[in-house]
Amino acid sequence: MTWNKRNWLLGVLVLLLPLLGGCAVYSFNGTNIDPSIKTISISTFANNANNGPSFLAQRFTEEYKDYFQRNTSLKLVPRDGDLQFDGQIIAYDFAPAAIQQQNGQDLAGANQLTIQVRVKFTNTKDPKQDFEETFQTTRPFPATRDITSINNDPTALRELFRNIITDTFNKSVANW
Repeated sequence: MTWNKRNWLLGVLVLLLPLLGGCAVYSFNGTNIDPSIKTISISTFANNANNGPSFLAQRFTEEYKDYFQRNTSLKLVPRDGDLQFDGQIIAYDFAPAAIQQQNGQDLAGANQLTIQVRVKFTNTKDPKQDFEETFQTTRPFPATRDITSINNDPTALRELFRNIITDTFNKSVANW
């Protein structure tokens, strides 16, 4: 192989690339976490939704912790982490959607579950990144599904939880 100008420039670029990377740490899962951040604390999210099932807060919080542990190398600590999350589930609403008329009666063609979670994020190393925001997700279900069957379906709830958790993850550690 001959070393023409193009190969030489490519070689120099490859050698200089680590120096041009900046001081943030980028990973394949899309996080942008400062290397000084080592720990995360996630408080149990309070269930302040009038219609939410009793297990809602615990299940949502566990899904939240699992997601961050799978997608970062941060150590989960009970409190006072470098990154801190706490909040409350403020809405858990199941309502008819896609109203259709059958034999002169209005019937739901589908049902819709909406969850809203108020999240407070604190970055003890960089307070400019702190936020407090409400995140919402909605999912339609067939009219044949009632709220009890959905509450008893971990897969359905996991999908709704994941939408909110992903949004907060992207805003806090992926900086999207």
